[in-house]
Amino acid sequence: MIFLLFATYNFAQYHVLKQLMMKQEEDKIQVGMMQLQDFLQNKSASDLQLPDSRTFIEKLTGKNQFTRILDENGKTLLTIANHFNPEWVAPRRADAPQLYDTTFHDFHLLVYRSPLNTASFHGTLELGSNLETFDHFSERLLWVMLIGGVLAVFISVLSGLAIARTFMRPIRALASTIRSVKKKGLTERVDNIQNGDELSGLAMMFNDLMGQLEISFKQQKQFVEDASHELRTPITILEGHLSLLNRWGKSDPAVLDESLEASLYEVRRLKKLVQELLTLTKAESDQYPVVAEPILAVPSVRETVKRFEILNPDFQFIDHLSTVEDVQLLVSPMHLEQILMIVLDNAVKYSISRKTIEIEGVRLKRTVQIRVRDHGIGIPAADLPHIFDRFYRVDKARNQQIGGTGLGLAIAKQLVQHYQGTIAIESEEGKGSCVELNFPLALAAWTDIPMR
Repeated sequence: MIFLLFATYNFAQYHVLKQLMMKQEEDKIQVGMMQLQDFLQNKSASDLQLPDSRTFIEKLTGKNQFTRILDENGKTLLTIANHFNPEWVAPRRADAPQLYDTTFHDFHLLVYRSPLNTASFHGTLELGSNLETFDHFSERLLWVMLIGGVLAVFISVLSGLAIARTFMRPIRALASTIRSVKKKGLTERVDNIQNGDELSGLAMMFNDLMGQLEISFKQQKQFVEDASHELRTPITILEGHLSLLNRWGKSDPAVLDESLEASLYEVRRLKKLVQELLTLTKAESDQYPVVAEPILAVPSVRETVKRFEILNPDFQFIDHLSTVEDVQLLVSPMHLEQILMIVLDNAVKYSISRKTIEIEGVRLKRTVQIRVRDHGIGIPAADLPHIFDRFYRVDKARNQQIGGTGLGLAIAKQLVQHYQGTIAIESEEGKGSCVELNFPLALAAWTDIPMR
């Protein structure tokens, strides 16, 4: 493509320049013709042989040119040549102006004939020009353009190869990394390439994607391991009690009652675990429909808190929701209740000595914040980054006694994020925890909102 472009450009340029130079030669010989005709206008045939006339015509005849005057019968009256052999052009009468180029052996000639009519003379005026200099210049111009075109193509090829290698380096690195990923796993990455172009951005995006995939596979592996462990414990207990009953426990009412009670408890644990796993899977796959109509947040919050008051009469629930009485949220009431139940259940479980739960509402510019604060055992700082991971529990020995599967906060996080909200926990070990739920306000409530 580059070669064709250069060849076409050089050919067009050469052709245009050659035509311009030929036009200059034609204009030059036409000007000479007009000057001679003006000079000969008042001359007779005998005047042509005078020294003054001959001298003037010699001055008008340039190098590599000739001038010839013919009478009305075509007989030569005067011939003046300057590095030009008049025999190259045969004398010929002309009834009208004629301008043409011709060749004589290897000589390229430009000939101009025109009738010469004066008061005392009728004949033909011939001018000729040897285009040897023009041909030499045209040939050199052609070679210069050919050599320049070849050099330009060669330089373009080298430059194109260098640019192509620069552009292809991120692609080769990406392809090599993909092959490495196929052989060695998800830990391989593309080397950092700082070209500042789209391919470098593609390599960075690939690294980010591989990082996310690696994290996802690790989480999936951890999830399978944790789920297997959580499922194995109740199944093992069920198997032990059923084996006990099968061997000799059927005849002992005390053993039978104990085994049945333990088995039912473990079956309930399995049912709850499977239900929470299904809920989490559905939340992560974003299968919940988008809520079309806003709801008032405070009634749903207070209804959920009321249920916990009935179930936990020894706890005191303090309501600070007066500032968000009229707040409307685009949240499903069922999901808001489920999120609050998870948060309140954790607050109740881990509040051992001081049984006070505070629920506070804060209205911001475009969001509303619901805080649930307890005064329980708190969470160590090292465990805070992992509390939203599936099956993660801070103190597994204590959690076995308290109960729970470690999926509640993971479910709450997925539900909150489904509605473009956020969830965060601030905690200090031994002093309690505060869960902050942030939900975006309905669009109609964005205006005239006091800032806090």
